[in-house]
Amino acid sequence: MSLTPVTASEAISSLTSYSAVIDARSPSEYELDRLPHALNWPSLNDEERVRVGTIYKQVNAFEARKIGGALVARNVANHIEAHCQDKTKNWKPLIYCWRGGKRSGSLALILGQIGFDVHLIEGGYKAFRAEMLLDLERLAPLFDYRVVCAPTGSGKTRLLHELNKAGAQVLDLEALANHRSSVLGLVPGEVQPSQKQYDMRIWGALKSLDPARPVFVESESKKVGNVSIPECLIAAMRAGQCLRLDLPLAGRVALLLEDYDYFVKDAEFFCKRLDVLIPLRGRAIVEGWQHQARNGQMADVVEDLLHNHYDPSYLSSMVRNFKQYGLAAAYAPTSHSHEAFAKLALDLVANP
Repeated sequence: MSLTPVTASEAISSLTSYSAVIDARSPSEYELDRLPHALNWPSLNDEERVRVGTIYKQVNAFEARKIGGALVARNVANHIEAHCQDKTKNWKPLIYCWRGGKRSGSLALILGQIGFDVHLIEGGYKAFRAEMLLDLERLAPLFDYRVVCAPTGSGKTRLLHELNKAGAQVLDLEALANHRSSVLGLVPGEVQPSQKQYDMRIWGALKSLDPARPVFVESESKKVGNVSIPECLIAAMRAGQCLRLDLPLAGRVALLLEDYDYFVKDAEFFCKRLDVLIPLRGRAIVEGWQHQARNGQMADVVEDLLHNHYDPSYLSSMVRNFKQYGLAAAYAPTSHSHEAFAKLALDLVANP
């Protein structure tokens, strides 16, 4: 039998050394948050967990454990049949549940008795998250952030994507949040992670970066859709070196029509999203934009949104929040095209 308990701190430092990370909690717990790249092998599914919990409260712990034991044994057997038949003896999984108790312990015990090199997080997910938040506070200030600043539609995200292709280190906070940050940033079909999962994703991304190399990031506000960037990271970003993208208004409109093409294809979806601006811009103005959008005047609406909604508060926000914005070097892509941004990215990588 090979079963090794590890502390949350040890799991943090050695997470990439395991063959697999296995979450033994129920699917709904897993969906709310999980360790990076964790697989879900639930010892109890959501319905079974409710059933056992109800028996525990209404009858007693002994009866609950009898029912739970049978369910867990059956589920563990199914996981072994489905996932372990191709594993060799040196397969080394890291396993956890909510607090490192019976659910993960049962799975770990049987896998260990088979002969796998099983490691079990003491204190489970709860202990790991507490340790992760401490590590996030340690990691966030370590990096040399190069903050890409520009008003909406200037191609900040497009530049980050090209920088990533060019081999630069990039922290894409919008991609991690499944959101494009502005009030119109909800992407059709995308579901944002929970705040806990967003914290975990950011920690995992920072963990993979090299502090000896610069990290490019957008000049985000504190919130990206419904989730918030951790305070320790916001503070570190706002102290970072800034670079400014300059793109003419016509280029910004063209870029947004490309990057938000789903709005062009579905004017009604766009109009519904515009409703959130009524408290800020007034019903008459928003209904005017909606009328234009329904009549195919999408470029006019985008230009008006940039000129009258997004741009007025941009400069004061940058000066207020990013300490080095006044020293930002300016970069002007030759056009809004992907090719122009790819060239700019290569220049930035070659001349950091």
